[in-house]
Amino acid sequence: MEQQRNKGFGLLFEMGCGKTLTAIAIAGQGYKLGKVKKLLVVAPASVVSVWPKEFDEYADFPYIVRAMQGTAKKKVELLHDIETSKRVFKTEPLQVAVINYESAWRTNEDKPKESIFDALLAWKPDMIICDESQKIKTNTAEQSKAMHKLGDIAKYKLILSGTPIQNSAMDVWSQYRFLDPTVFGDNFYKFRARYGVMGGFNGKQVVGTRDTDILTEKAHSIAYRVTKEDALDLPEKTFLNREVEMSPKEQKLYDQIKRECYAEIEGGEITAAMITTKLLRLQQITGGFAQFDDEPLPTQIGNSKLKELESIIDDYVVDAKKKLVVFAQFTAEVKAICKMLDSKKIKYGMINGSVKQEDRGPIIEEFQKGDSMVMVGQIQAAGTGITLHASSCVVYYSLTYNYATYAQSTDRIHRIGQHYPCTYIHLVCPKTVDMQILRALTRKEELAKSIVDNWRCYFGDE
Repeated sequence: MEQQRNKGFGLLFEMGCGKTLTAIAIAGQGYKLGKVKKLLVVAPASVVSVWPKEFDEYADFPYIVRAMQGTAKKKVELLHDIETSKRVFKTEPLQVAVINYESAWRTNEDKPKESIFDALLAWKPDMIICDESQKIKTNTAEQSKAMHKLGDIAKYKLILSGTPIQNSAMDVWSQYRFLDPTVFGDNFYKFRARYGVMGGFNGKQVVGTRDTDILTEKAHSIAYRVTKEDALDLPEKTFLNREVEMSPKEQKLYDQIKRECYAEIEGGEITAAMITTKLLRLQQITGGFAQFDDEPLPTQIGNSKLKELESIIDDYVVDAKKKLVVFAQFTAEVKAICKMLDSKKIKYGMINGSVKQEDRGPIIEEFQKGDSMVMVGQIQAAGTGITLHASSCVVYYSLTYNYATYAQSTDRIHRIGQHYPCTYIHLVCPKTVDMQILRALTRKEELAKSIVDNWRCYFGDE
């Protein structure tokens, strides 16, 4: 296939700077010029249901949009439904299909009619938008490969991301392979050899970037960067750390598990996955939970952080009558927080991985405009793609070690329409992994990138 330039463009806008509005405007102009009749939007699962609302708010041209959710069969049916439903329009509308990354690459040899990827290929979109395109940063991931193939058949392509680089500059290759393969080539390993500096464990990690100026110039040849400082007059952010002393029981178990983790790592092969697992185990304990080998679910072993959070809720929500967002890393923590709110008869919304995408909209709407006073979110599920600026305060019960996820979660309240200074409170247990994670986030580092070489910082004595 002949590769052509200038068919793709990157909107590298920070969260809240209007990249969705801009993307809809670009798609609309393509539609009005007669160049775009079918638009495919591929987005994180948490954002799929948001796109139809964004079209309702911003589009000033005829369109029909379907959020492809449900079973594989249902998704394919919704795609076909677009073609049927367009007949009711006097003027042929822009046809828009929205699907999540995890579904877009699915095939089904046993049931070809339920093969989503094949259905999308057959639909032949004129334009594809990759929302939060860092989701396809990994060149070997199936969803990245699928997007490359879909991108090869589309005339026009957009990537939308405020954080296109999460772990290293190598992240840009897969996104640009989708966008325009002539910019950085169609071979990742040639790209890595050209721009990457190898080192770390066994010399197999990318530890730096060479010729960054050339790489940046090429990337920006078909992209535009907008930061909040450039575009918006948003209120200031204030970050506070509230130290929480663990109970003697929590502290004793934490010290015991830390010693065990140190011994296991010291005596075995060191991998990022193994160390990350140990970090999560220690982090669970600072939140009041422990996962024991003979039990299927975490056991609550303390409530030090929960009491501190309750104190904040009493001051901020009960007394001051202000809305609050609470993020937590683990399912058990989310459940404990909700149980505490139930006991206090405080109306709240909750979004974790088990809440269906189609059910999230009403939960958010109730928090934004209704009587819901607290939004409890598992950070991986509720930290991206939604607006929660009815609150100007976020409490982090526990932290993620992924900087991009953390940075995006801070922007849930710091968006257009926010009129008050935003406050972020980290609940951290001193002299624990909490502090190490917070320091890494403050330095804008990815723990997964550095822990192999520096693991003793997390498991040794401070």
